[in-house]
Amino acid sequence: MRHVIIGAGPAGVVAAETLRKRMPQADIVLIGDEPEPPYSRMAIPYHLIGNIGESGTYLRKTEGYYEKLGIEQLQRRVTDLSLAQKQLTLDNGNRISFDKLLLATGSHPVKPPVEGMDLPGVVNCWTLADARQIIARSQPGDDVVLMGAGFIGCIILEALARRGINLTVVEMENRMVPRMMDGNSGTLLKQWCEDKGVRVLTSTRVTGVTQENGRLVVQLDGRDPVPVNLLISATGVRPNTGLAGELECDQGIVVNEHLQTSQPDVYAAGDVAEGRDFSTGGYSVQAIQPTAVQHGALAAANMSGARQAVHQGSINMNVLDTMGLISGSFGLWQGADGGDSVTLNNPASYRYMNLQFADDVLVGANTLGLTQHVGVLRGLIQNRTRLGRWKQRLLDDPTRVMEAYLAHHVP
Repeated sequence: MRHVIIGAGPAGVVAAETLRKRMPQADIVLIGDEPEPPYSRMAIPYHLIGNIGESGTYLRKTEGYYEKLGIEQLQRRVTDLSLAQKQLTLDNGNRISFDKLLLATGSHPVKPPVEGMDLPGVVNCWTLADARQIIARSQPGDDVVLMGAGFIGCIILEALARRGINLTVVEMENRMVPRMMDGNSGTLLKQWCEDKGVRVLTSTRVTGVTQENGRLVVQLDGRDPVPVNLLISATGVRPNTGLAGELECDQGIVVNEHLQTSQPDVYAAGDVAEGRDFSTGGYSVQAIQPTAVQHGALAAANMSGARQAVHQGSINMNVLDTMGLISGSFGLWQGADGGDSVTLNNPASYRYMNLQFADDVLVGANTLGLTQHVGVLRGLIQNRTRLGRWKQRLLDDPTRVMEAYLAHHVP
């Protein structure tokens, strides 16, 4: 039995490891199209700061790790996939057959439709190759624009600021991290960053990029142009569905509760998979590492023949550390139709909490500066805890979530 995994990120690596545990004699092939060993993109900011070298980003740091597990690792790009023949073609012309296939091809940065984005000095922050360019072009005192204050942008924001550069963040929405924070919390985060010396321009679009006298000039709508040494684009990602072929796709490759695609012997996991959303019951792409790891393990269990490994749905959960201020969003943080909500807002101390209820069940939350509640909020939402009289207590004082959790989950 040959299992082939396309994609050497967290989903692919965890899937390969899980398959090996469950199927000691199986042939397992892990294919990644980058020259480095499998690594975590979420570790790149720590590399930019200088806390770790490139090897510190590697998912598994033991020398010869994959070889010792009997996992064949190929650093090649897949150019063609034939589901009918159960065969794929690599960029060197070699063909590989498979019995079962996992597509863990991840996602790629979105290229904004702005003139000049192909100029030298315009980079993403997605790969180790990107990180090398950022390190080379962002020395202390350099001027840098970060285009996009979403989840990816805010992950790297602190790493950039700590390099001693003059950083300007440009976000077209009216607040930072608009897909995980509401108007109050997103605005507070902006104030926090500005207090730390980062210039943040919200409700602002980059309209073009030019090159003058060896520097880039970032054109902004309604504002003066900004000359920079480097422009980093962090405007979102999209699933790598190029190999999907006739598989059912929407935003990503659609999978069932077993992470199985519309082709029985083909599975999908991680950023490329459109799986069940725990909160809504619908299907969505959740491009976050915890979901990728969960997907990889479940897909591998089912590929091995278990079939009892059922995906109950991933919780939409994001936690960010932005220059020392922790923010988080959980579940239906924007609220459910007909639900109740409560808000605690203390701008002076950068503390914020918003809880969303459906009947007496906590279904979503948005927090800023309240780290002690992260696990509790996720637990209450994931367990669909019926709060009873504790709902009113939380409406009166949302900081009592720990008490509510203990009242329902500790005998």
